[in-house]
Amino acid sequence: MANLQIKGMDDDLYAQIKRLATAENRSISQQIVYLTKEYLSKKRNIQSAKTPARTLLDLSGSWDDDRTSEDIINEIKSARHRKERLKEGF
Repeated sequence: MANLQIKGMDDDLYAQIKRLATAENRSISQQIVYLTKEYLSKKRNIQSAKTPARTLLDLSGSWDDDRTSEDIINEIKSARHRKERLKEGF
């Protein structure tokens, strides 16, 4: 198992880690290993999650249609029905 020595740690940061370790019944070394593993796990999950932009890009062009755009537009227009009350306009 590897060893790691950390030099130049801020006293306030050390005190925070020490309080956490005490509260969670761990040694300071165990707490550092725990926090590092937790951080790396969360970072990996965040990086593997799809962003809204990626989702949108995945959806674009996700269907196939042999019709031309003109055929599709004509079909949409022919499916529209005029309401009697709007026949003469507003």
